[in-house]
Amino acid sequence: MSLKIAAESWPKSPIVVVKEYDEERHKVALEKMEKLCEVGQRGKPCLVTDLMGDPICRIRHFLLHVMLVAEYGEEGEVVGVIRGCVKTVTKGNSIYVKLAYLLGLRVSPQHRRLGIGTKLVEHLEGWCKQKGAKFAYMATDCTNEPSINLFTKKCGYSKFRTLTMLVQPVHAHYKPINSNVALLHIPPSLAKSMYNQMFANSEFFPRDIELILSNKLNLGTFMAIPKKYLSKIDLRKGIYPPSYAILSVWNTKEVFKLQVKGVSPLAHACCVGTRILDEWMPWLRVPSFPDVFRPFGVYFLYGLHMEGKYGRHLMKSLCGFVHNMARDEGGCGAIVAELGQRDPVREAVPHWSKFSWAEDMWCIKNLEDSKRGPSDMFTSRSSSPVIFVDPRDI
Repeated sequence: MSLKIAAESWPKSPIVVVKEYDEERHKVALEKMEKLCEVGQRGKPCLVTDLMGDPICRIRHFLLHVMLVAEYGEEGEVVGVIRGCVKTVTKGNSIYVKLAYLLGLRVSPQHRRLGIGTKLVEHLEGWCKQKGAKFAYMATDCTNEPSINLFTKKCGYSKFRTLTMLVQPVHAHYKPINSNVALLHIPPSLAKSMYNQMFANSEFFPRDIELILSNKLNLGTFMAIPKKYLSKIDLRKGIYPPSYAILSVWNTKEVFKLQVKGVSPLAHACCVGTRILDEWMPWLRVPSFPDVFRPFGVYFLYGLHMEGKYGRHLMKSLCGFVHNMARDEGGCGAIVAELGQRDPVREAVPHWSKFSWAEDMWCIKNLEDSKRGPSDMFTSRSSSPVIFVDPRDI
């Protein structure tokens, strides 16, 4: 009898409840919790993301999206969050499949190793399956072992593709554009038909590309061609020049800002020194280090494609044009592109190697039959070297 009484007197473990995000109830607590999750340690540099406005802003541009929070204990303390969306994309060879994207998983440092992250993933997967998703994927830096282990060892995901993130800082000088290159601004309706043709056999090309191209965050689609071909093309009729390059620009600085923290005083002083030297002696054209220690925005390049013997040169001209556009606009600290490691465009995009990283890990899961795995649809080596990175995923 005494044993039974003693057992009943033990405190019960706090209950974790997963709920859909409610702005009025969760916004302030969620912002506080996410600040605790900033990556990095004192004395070590880290990149901090500051969402602009509503915490759901990163996924609101998808028609099907949700944000879930984990509440802990009787007081309902917010200790975790995850975001997700469902979209229809190609898996290669013009075949479409409904796919879920999981992002923004955070668990309060004081509440880790309690299964909260796993619970959030499972609830989000259930929501995605209800919306018709056949597969789910996530992306993380290859050095983020806790995230990779959670998804691959506990949640049944498989490593799928490794992409390269190329970063070009925006500095004070204009990039020169060859006078023999013509830069064309392609309207969204025409860009849609061109992209549908160019990326039909790639992976992850979104069926709703027109919504991306017409979104207010899309700054435009631009094409570079040799001027000597201007009179010989008719893009609306599908008559392209033998050499060209094309890309679109997404303005992420309206969604989130980045900031580098934890840099040593010496490194900070060196970066400031390059800007002072550049200001005093501009004729040296020093590639001054931008002020990344204050919040800055990013322009994301997507839909990158090139053709012909001048394609590489034309792509560099396009990237230079975007750099100059970012410089004039202000508040943009870097130009970013994410490309498959076998994508030929990767070698043509200017970038700083110290800012860039070569292994952004993508993992995928078959939501219909986890025992079969996703190999029958995605993980086999694709015939196309191109993965279309949706700018809404960034």
